[in-house]
Amino acid sequence: MEAVVNLYQQMMKHADPRVQNYPLMGSPLLMTSILLTYVYFVLKLGPRIMANRKPFQLRGFMIVYNFSLVALSLYIVYEFLMSGWLSTYTWRCDPVDYSNSPEALRMVRVAWLFLFSKFIELIDTVIFILRKKDGQVTFLHVFHHSVLPWSWWWGVMVAPGGMGSFHAMINSSVHVVMYLYYGLSALGPVAQPYLWWKKYMTAIQLIQFVLVSLHISQYYFMPSCSYQYPIIIHLIWMYGTIFFVLFSNFWYHSYTKGKRLPRALQQNGAPGIAKVKAN
Repeated sequence: MEAVVNLYQQMMKHADPRVQNYPLMGSPLLMTSILLTYVYFVLKLGPRIMANRKPFQLRGFMIVYNFSLVALSLYIVYEFLMSGWLSTYTWRCDPVDYSNSPEALRMVRVAWLFLFSKFIELIDTVIFILRKKDGQVTFLHVFHHSVLPWSWWWGVMVAPGGMGSFHAMINSSVHVVMYLYYGLSALGPVAQPYLWWKKYMTAIQLIQFVLVSLHISQYYFMPSCSYQYPIIIHLIWMYGTIFFVLFSNFWYHSYTKGKRLPRALQQNGAPGIAKVKAN
């Protein structure tokens, strides 16, 4: 515990004073409490509450919610581009600008906004629970929604910007597509003919992790790099690798497993085929 406390104190000494007055940024206790409450609700409380209840019909809310996140994600991508990625950044070793220049402060704002959007997206899982779509509450889903906001809080606290913000910009770009799909799905049968690209959503996620890993891997081949917090580089690389493996496993079980059998076996109903299709 003493080692943990010392590490925490050292991290807080490096806290960027420009983010101290933003909501959730005064202490890690509030955001950690929110995420622990989220995990408890998703795994225990929510299913218990809904056990003897009928699923909620949330179509109107889902339409507004998903298209609102499309707009928010588009705005975040635009702000990241205007805060450095289309102006002063080299797309290679870009250190964090700790000045109070308009561009640097703009990057701080969008880095925090990206973090805040991760807490808004916790509502995704709440919707699954209230609609009794428990099959969609997978380990991958809960891990992604709980771990990313927690780790990004520390990133925004000490290094809002620089080459470490590339994966946030890419992630927001992917979420434009993802929430557009969810919004169209919520419209019902009228939009079904236009949702043929569902399975490509996972492919887009995989491309995201490849791009992030390739970009961040540059750090390991540069003779020198002035980025201030190498530990963030290592974490981003690890996350990119872990999520690539997890999403690849999801892709395999959702779109590949069982489809390599001879067509005759698939048509006649080979053992296990029905189970695969049900998944």
